[in-house]
Amino acid sequence: MRTDIFARLDREPEPPKIVAPRMSRHRAALFGGTLAFYLAIVFAVLVTSWLVVLDWKVMLFRPYQQWPELHAFLDYYVVLGQRGPTAVMVACWLGWRSWRQHTLRPLLVLGTSLLLLNVTVGAVKLGLGRLGPHYATQIGSAEMFAGGDIFPSGHTANAVVTWGILAYLATTPRARRYLSAVSATVSLGVGLTTVYIGTHWLSDVVLGWAAGLLILLALPWFEPLIARAESWIFELREQWRERRRAGRPARAPEGVPQPVLLPQSIAAEGAAVTAGAGTPAAHLATGARARAHHVPPVCPERPQTAPVGTRRPQPHPEHGSRGTASPAPARPMTGG
Repeated sequence: MRTDIFARLDREPEPPKIVAPRMSRHRAALFGGTLAFYLAIVFAVLVTSWLVVLDWKVMLFRPYQQWPELHAFLDYYVVLGQRGPTAVMVACWLGWRSWRQHTLRPLLVLGTSLLLLNVTVGAVKLGLGRLGPHYATQIGSAEMFAGGDIFPSGHTANAVVTWGILAYLATTPRARRYLSAVSATVSLGVGLTTVYIGTHWLSDVVLGWAAGLLILLALPWFEPLIARAESWIFELREQWRERRRAGRPARAPEGVPQPVLLPQSIAAEGAAVTAGAGTPAAHLATGARARAHHVPPVCPERPQTAPVGTRRPQPHPEHGSRGTASPAPARPMTGG
């Protein structure tokens, strides 16, 4: 049985050396060209150019009526561009990668890209206020500044950013090429699906592709900020761990016997505290503690007797009652 596939699920022993992309000249040129294309689309819609005429022709063609058999499938396929479901799916994958590689960079890059997406695309949506095809009021009109929020397409831009993040975070050129092709196919299909259903104009979708690509191309400028945020989070984690270690009670060293009080010794100690040190209860407590430690109790009121076979010192007659001891006279040796 092959186990190398499952071995890749284990956590790597050491964090890999990940090189963050930099804003190279090639990437900067792509960013500038995409930004110019973005502004050109906005200008073409504002002046009601041929692009708006094409929008109306596609809308009046009603693709959902021309190919109704695709409607059921495309209703589910368009979910790949919704922000909530796609963010959860990609976050789960990137969360596993973060745990396996001991780094928070994948999750931080995803969060940064979604934040940029919400700010930039949301601001343009609300600022231009274009109405969708189902709410259009005049044929041939651009429907701008009418209180709408569909220009650019959020589904399309979200598909470009969410699935493009997988290609951006790829660690090998081969994986980056494959993931770039997959993300381009998904985002292209999501944009055309919104046109088929009739929720967006064709120019909305084109501007959504450009908006998502701009965010992916601008991510290298935010890599230093992402690195500082990761270091700050790891420092907070270490401080929290140190507080937990300091709050734990110190453990007794192993191998050192701890005194064990028997129930009778505990009761005797309580009686000794209430009765005082010179009462019989105090002597009972002393005896109970001695039995608990396997040491014979010593009663202070009873004098200790000398062992059998030893001679006690006798008081000297000259001293009388002063009780000073003197050596006993030697007994003469007699022959037997």
